[in-house]
Amino acid sequence: MNDCLFCKIAAGLIPSDKVYEDEKTLAFRDIDPKAPTHILVIPKPHIKSLAEITDYDIAAHIIRVINQLSVSLGLKEGFRVVVNTGRDGGQTVGHLHFHLMGGRAMGWPPG
Repeated sequence: MNDCLFCKIAAGLIPSDKVYEDEKTLAFRDIDPKAPTHILVIPKPHIKSLAEITDYDIAAHIIRVINQLSVSLGLKEGFRVVVNTGRDGGQTVGHLHFHLMGGRAMGWPPG
């Protein structure tokens, strides 16, 4: 996607505060964090949203990455993973992304 912000970040065209990268995924710090630790984990190939995922291997891979990051980032007291999907779900960037948040107690309901 030529106009996709996260595709440009994954391609290295826009800088990010990268915390993890492999051939399938990229994880970087959110520029507007909602918790002391707030990481976005994205697939490198463009997938618009969770509703449009067809490659379930990439989804499983992202979950493994999130688990590894939770350990390496010291989120031993717990963490929250959020995937906003579509306009009503609060998705503001049209590229699948998982929010990994931790470093404080999370409230409920989230919003």
